[in-house]
Amino acid sequence: MQTSSPPPYRINLKRGRKPPEASGISAYLLSNDKISPLLPTIRRNASLQKECATILPAIFDSCEILQLADEQLTLSIPNAALASKLKQQLPKLQTQLQLRGWQVNAIRIKVQVRKTVEKPSPVKQLVLSKQAVHAFDELEHALEDTPQNTALRAALKHLVQRRQFGD
Repeated sequence: MQTSSPPPYRINLKRGRKPPEASGISAYLLSNDKISPLLPTIRRNASLQKECATILPAIFDSCEILQLADEQLTLSIPNAALASKLKQQLPKLQTQLQLRGWQVNAIRIKVQVRKTVEKPSPVKQLVLSKQAVHAFDELEHALEDTPQNTALRAALKHLVQRRQFGD
C-alpha cells in the first residue's frame, strides 16, 4: 500500500465564486500591456509611503518614495533643511520598517526641488450700483474744499469717474 504525500503547495480555490473584476481605471490599467507590470510596484510604493508616514508623520508629509530596489529605499524631499531633519530620523525609520516586514538595509535621500506655481489671486472687483456711485459723487461735492479733504475728494472723484465710464 502506497501512501500519497501531500502536494508541495496548496491551491485554495473557493468554488463557485469568480475573482473580483476590476472596474474603471483599474480595468484599463490591468488591460494595458505596458502599464500592468508596473501596478505591483505602484501598490508596494504606496503601501510603503503609508508606513513611512505613520512612523514619521511630521516629516513625511512632504516626502515621497521614489523606489525600493536591492533593499535600498530612495526618498525624495523638497529641500535641504528637511533632508537634514530626515537624516537624523533615518535609523528610527529603517528599524521600524524592518520590524514591519520591509527589507530595507539602506536609505538614500534625494533633494528634488519642486516647482510650485502659485496662482495669482483674482483681483476682487467691487460692483457698485448706480445709486452708490451717485452717493459717492454727492459726497465728493458736499465735502468742504480744505487741504485735509483734498486727497479724499480726489479719490472720490476718481472712483466716480471710473465707475461712470466702466473702467
